[in-house]
Amino acid sequence: MKSFDERWEQVVFALIVLAVAFLFGRLVRMLLGRFFRTAAKKLKVDPTRYNFFKNASDFLIYLIAVVIIFRSIPPLRAFGDTLMTGAGIFAAIVGFASQSAFSNIISGIFLVIFRPFSVGDRIRVGQLYTGDVEDITLRHTVIKDFENRRIVIPNTVISNEVIVNSTIIDEKTCMFLEFNISQDADISRAQAIIQEEALKHPSNIDNRSEAEKAKGENAVMVRVMGFTELATQLRGYVWANTPNEGFEMKCELNKSIKQRFDREGISLAVPLRMITYKNEPQ
Repeated sequence: MKSFDERWEQVVFALIVLAVAFLFGRLVRMLLGRFFRTAAKKLKVDPTRYNFFKNASDFLIYLIAVVIIFRSIPPLRAFGDTLMTGAGIFAAIVGFASQSAFSNIISGIFLVIFRPFSVGDRIRVGQLYTGDVEDITLRHTVIKDFENRRIVIPNTVISNEVIVNSTIIDEKTCMFLEFNISQDADISRAQAIIQEEALKHPSNIDNRSEAEKAKGENAVMVRVMGFTELATQLRGYVWANTPNEGFEMKCELNKSIKQRFDREGISLAVPLRMITYKNEPQ
């Protein structure tokens, strides 16, 4: 009778452990689902791709429950030790074989948590890759560059690079208009031409603060950056609402300003080279 009661106690204990694991698993799935839905909304990706983590959490919770049951019930303890030894060896083999993939998944989790960029953001990764983020997966990030090519970067790589994000907080972009005019050109007139052409462009916006407006600063600042042996270096600062508009505006202003320079006699600096021919011996 005592043995029968002990068996029932063991069965009840196992059922209680499984019930607690079930309830705890439901709670964890709910919390993970809420977190990943929020993160996916901010990253602008499909939240269902993160269901893997909810399934993995269920597996780990039930695995722990089974281990507790096997370790707590004497008749099952020996079998549980053998099972855990085999599982440990198998896990070590699988972990070693999938080390790179697992690293990418962990990096993908960090991207979800810290959100350095979202789908649609224009970013520069290191010094090599620039484009719009098209997709973010657990393993890699896809960037569409300006030649309409897709750059697939593993998450471990992108997590270790410096990321310049043009749209994470404020999409407004300052574009530099840089011209090297000849040293005998009229600097004031060249500055005025750059300002006039920039102010006429429909994509140009006034990004001055109230303090800057009160001081009378121009909506398009043009500064003399320095001098070289041949040129006076000018830089104009123009603002646009988005990086795309800014890039198009810069290209169009480069053309219109050069045309104005040509019409008004502002010459750009041209490198001069002196070539000396040595007489050949007779």
